Amino acid sequence: MKTYDVAIIGAGSAGLTAQREVAKATDRYVVLDPGPLGTTCARVGCMPSKVLIQVAKDFHRRHQFKKMGILGSQSLSLDSKETLNYLRKLRDRFVQGTLKGMEDWTPQHLITKKARFLDLNTLDAEGEIIKAQKIIIATGSSPVLPKAWQDYQEHFLTTDDLFELKELPQELAIIGLGAIGLEMGQALSRLGVKVVGIDRKRELDGISSPPILEAAIQHFSQEFSLYFEGVEILEKTKHGLRIKSGKEQWEFEKILLTMGRKPNLDSLDLAKLGIPLDERGMPHLEEDTLRIKNTPIYLVGDANGRRALLHEAADEGSIAGYHSTRGQEECFARRIPLSIIFTDPNIALIGKSYQKLIEEKRDFALGEVNFAKQGRAIIKGENNGLAQLYADKKDGQFLGAEIFAPDGEHLAHLLAWALSSKLKVFDMLSMPFYHPVLEEALRSALRKLAYQIEIKAPELDLARCQEAPAGSFLK
Repeated sequence: MKTYDVAIIGAGSAGLTAQREVAKATDRYVVLDPGPLGTTCARVGCMPSKVLIQVAKDFHRRHQFKKMGILGSQSLSLDSKETLNYLRKLRDRFVQGTLKGMEDWTPQHLITKKARFLDLNTLDAEGEIIKAQKIIIATGSSPVLPKAWQDYQEHFLTTDDLFELKELPQELAIIGLGAIGLEMGQALSRLGVKVVGIDRKRELDGISSPPILEAAIQHFSQEFSLYFEGVEILEKTKHGLRIKSGKEQWEFEKILLTMGRKPNLDSLDLAKLGIPLDERGMPHLEEDTLRIKNTPIYLVGDANGRRALLHEAADEGSIAGYHSTRGQEECFARRIPLSIIFTDPNIALIGKSYQKLIEEKRDFALGEVNFAKQGRAIIKGENNGLAQLYADKKDGQFLGAEIFAPDGEHLAHLLAWALSSKLKVFDMLSMPFYHPVLEEALRSALRKLAYQIEIKAPELDLARCQEAPAGSFLK
C-alpha cells in the first residue's frame, strides 16, 4: 500500500490543472487514469470538431465566389476520406501537445489504472491499494445513450467515434440540438451529408431570447432539416433503423447521438462511502472549495455536472488543487459566464441570459442589433444574425448578452471582459470603435440601451477629460 498527500482521479483538463496546483505544494501525489490520455477536448471534443467546422466553412464559402467574379467554384469537390485524415492528423497533433506537457511528471506520478473507492481515503487501483489524505475526482463525462436504446447501439455514433469514420456517410440523423448537435449538423450538411436534426422541444442550446431563437431556427433550417417533436425508434431494418418524429419517418444506417454528456462516476463506487446525494444522484459540494461536504474528496470539471466547459473545468481543477494542499480555505471568484457555440453564425451567451433576467424580475433595458445591414458583415458575405445586449434600466450597469452573429466568438469575449470590468453602458460607448468592423454592431446596440437608461445619457459618446479612464491620452 502506498500513501500520498493527494490522489487525483483523471488526467483530463480539470485533473491536469489540479496536478499543476498540487505539484506547487507537494511531491507526494499521484494521478490515476487508465487512458487514453490527451483530454476529451483534444481527442474527441473541442479540437477535432473545430477542424471539421473549419473545413466545412471553407468549402461552403465557394457559394460566394461567382458573384465576386471568382469563377470555377462549380468544379470544386470534397474527398471526405482526405478530410477525415486531415482532421485526425491535427487531432493527433493537439493530443501530442497535451501529452508532451505531461512528460515532466508522469514517470513518477502517473498510474494508468482505473480507481474505485474503498473508503474516504482509500482507493483500489486494479489491485493496487492507495491511501491519500485528499482525493480529487476529475473523471470527466461521457456521451448519453438512453437505456431504452441499448439494443440499437451498433447503429449509433457519438463524438467519441464520429471522427474515426473512414469517410462521411451520405445521410445522417442527429438527435439532440445542443451545442454539439448544431455544430456537427451544420458542418456535416455543408460537407454534403443529408442531415436531419431532431430534438424534443423548439429550442436551441444557448438561446433563451425568443427573437434570436426564431432567427437561428430559420437560418439553420435553410442548411439542414430541423424537427422539434422528439424521436421514436420504430424498428430495426435491413440497413439500419427506422425512426419517427411527428408525422415524418426515415431510415438511417447511422444516427449521431448528441443528447448531452453524463459525469463518469459510476465505476468509482461512491455509494460505498455513504455520501448523501441530491435528486440527480450527485453529492453535495461546498461552493467555495468544490469539496464534497464532510469528506476529504473534491469533485471537479465535467464530473460534477455543473459547468461543462474547458475553461471552467480548468478553473475548478485549480481551486481543488489549491485547497487540497494549502491547509486553508479561500473563496476564489468564478469567471463571468461565457459560452460559445461554433456554428456559422456563432451563438454566444455572456453573463445573464434573457430568460434569467426575466426569472429574476429584473428591470432591464434591451438593445438589439440585426446584422443584415451591418457594413462589414455585408462585405464578408456573412450578414446574418441578431444580437441583444442587456443593462440595468436605472444605472446602466451592463448585465449580459445573447448573440447569434458572425465572428460572435470574438464579440462575446469583448462583452465578457466589459462585464468582468463592471462597465456601464456609457463606459462601453466611450471605448474606441474602428470602421468598418463588426464591433460597430455592438455600438449600435449600446446606443439603443443608452436611450432607455434612467440616468441622463452624456451628450456625446466621449468621456469628459476629468472622467476619462486611467492612461487615456486625453489626460
